[in-house]
Amino acid sequence: MNKNLSEGLSLAKAIDEFMIGNNQNNDVEVILCTPYIHLAHIAGSLKAGNISCGAQDCSDKESGAYTGEVSAAMIYSTGARYVITGHSERRKYHNESDELVNEKISLALENKLRVIFCCGEDKDERERGIHHDIVRSQVEKGLAGIDSGDFSNIIIAYEPVWAIGTGLTASSEQAQEMHAYIRSLISRLYGKEQAENTAILYGGSCKPSNSAELFSMEDVDGGLIGGASLKEDDFCKIIETFPAK
Repeated sequence: MNKNLSEGLSLAKAIDEFMIGNNQNNDVEVILCTPYIHLAHIAGSLKAGNISCGAQDCSDKESGAYTGEVSAAMIYSTGARYVITGHSERRKYHNESDELVNEKISLALENKLRVIFCCGEDKDERERGIHHDIVRSQVEKGLAGIDSGDFSNIIIAYEPVWAIGTGLTASSEQAQEMHAYIRSLISRLYGKEQAENTAILYGGSCKPSNSAELFSMEDVDGGLIGGASLKEDDFCKIIETFPAK
């Protein structure tokens, strides 16, 4: 919940222009997931071929008397083509269950949106050594009923909640270990080929000072960037550190 409309448009334009002028790595794909009020403006203004627009959430309802909700169909109508589901802040502040996240994913896919599905453990769960159990449960319940054809439109984002805004930092080795574990879950659910072709993003305080090391890990396919995405220079520096894979 940052940036008013004019500020959001200005930031998106700056990133778009950077992507147009950045010919070093044309394989990098950037998705700007903005507040709802920005979607139609930004989706229609992007000119770089490898930059897209997405929403930060969607309703678990298709339509109807749900004041304040925004449906997947509405998001698609703005020109946005992605949506985040299961973000740690939605789970924490809005008590979103895995079952609710699953309903959102299903509706998003039905409405031709690609889904960025978030999972991850908090500090207590990490310290208790149950982080694998937590992530496995989130993945299995969040993706329940999603067939292999639809799964090709899902991106996974791992959020170590204990390393977001806490002063703690997940090492690149910890990130790699969990990403490899998530890929093994996908392999079990959808097969090895599907797992190898699934993008798994890291979403735990990724910034210019650690992005290159994180992105060098075998199973880290990109980043779900939080605070650093609000600063044009920081975000563009992170983009520059992404290696051709």
